[in-house]
Amino acid sequence: MKIFHLPALGPTNCWSDHVPKALSPALGRRVRDLLFVFLATTGLSGPAVAQDAALGADLPGLLAYARTRNPELRAMRDEADAAAQRVGPAGALPDPVLRVELMNINNYGTDSAPSLLPSRVGETKYTLMQSLPGWGKRGLKRDAAAADAKQADARAEGTWSELSVRIKATYAEYFRAAGNERLAGEVLGLMSRLEQIAQARYAGGLAVQQDAIRAQLEQTAMRTELIALEAEKRQIASRLNALLARDGSLPLAEPQVLRPLPALMTTDAASLAERARTRNPLVAAELARLSGAQKNRELAQRNRYPDLLVGVAPSQVGSRITTWGVMFEVNIPLQQESRRSQEREADAMVSAARSRADALQNQLLGDLGANLAGLDAARRTEVLIKTQLLPQSELSLKSALASYETGKADFAMLLDAQRQIRKARQELLKTQVEAQMRLADIERILGEDL
Repeated sequence: MKIFHLPALGPTNCWSDHVPKALSPALGRRVRDLLFVFLATTGLSGPAVAQDAALGADLPGLLAYARTRNPELRAMRDEADAAAQRVGPAGALPDPVLRVELMNINNYGTDSAPSLLPSRVGETKYTLMQSLPGWGKRGLKRDAAAADAKQADARAEGTWSELSVRIKATYAEYFRAAGNERLAGEVLGLMSRLEQIAQARYAGGLAVQQDAIRAQLEQTAMRTELIALEAEKRQIASRLNALLARDGSLPLAEPQVLRPLPALMTTDAASLAERARTRNPLVAAELARLSGAQKNRELAQRNRYPDLLVGVAPSQVGSRITTWGVMFEVNIPLQQESRRSQEREADAMVSAARSRADALQNQLLGDLGANLAGLDAARRTEVLIKTQLLPQSELSLKSALASYETGKADFAMLLDAQRQIRKARQELLKTQVEAQMRLADIERILGEDL
């Protein structure tokens, strides 16, 4: 009695497994020579081709590729660099001002002709002026600019965090689609073998022709499903290429493995929540915004006090400096109502930034608890399927096949057993992908990989 087993899910065979074995060694060398000439003429190297062909086989390679080539992430980093360059100028003194006054240019009271040359007018006065902001204002402006730079840097990290989560989730879907496609192909092969058994039994008068016809119908249905699964995998691959800033039609390697799950439990919620408060880039951005709003509020309060303008003013008569003078100016802050409005605006901005930071933290902590519970459920479900459901389904299929070969069961029971084991493997794949997506969300909340 023959017992047929469904092969375990795994990576597809390499292309060399499908090469006809009848090729002669000389022909094989000829093929290798032609391949070498092709690579040389197109300027491609062996390692580069292998590296590009391996893109998509695992998640770390996809993340490394996206981190260096995604244009949105590059734009956010450039904006963060631009914000960092604004910190120094924000606390610098304004540029000094040089004023030149030519007095008595018509040389009234003398016999000289009118002139615009400093040495040929009645008097030339030079005034060099420097504006001095009130005490502490420059430091507050610099601190506010530093908070803006920190916020921009945190938002760049947040952009990467969001992008990496989307890549992780899409890769998990890509793995699920490829796994379902392989599983459908394995079931198609199984149904082909069951058709042969049914035909053999029909030829021996041990079964009806309907059994072979039903096996053929199942194969046709599986081929139809394979077309849909292949289309779904291509669509997911296009989305994954878009996240990598690649042409959607470029090929990706078959996904090989999923990341191992860390040992996280729902009891770890408190420690993970603390890590999220200190390391989540979006929380860091909101806290930087709050710090900047507080510095701007202090600056608005300092604007109650005047700024100074000091200067030195030498005077030239003919070609000599004859007199020196000094000057200073003070703005008089009389528009108190305008300043009070600016202070109330700054207070409102601080309150809004604080509320926004609190709301974000509450949302992230709620999402963290939900994802921890989902990850725990997915892990327990995976263990249950592997240890009980799959072995039971395999045993049911073996029993149904043995009973059918001995005439103790009909073909419908065999089909039901086959569908049951296929459903169990699909549920296992779905559970593994669900766990990966929960893990990706937890890492997004924490702001770092686990």
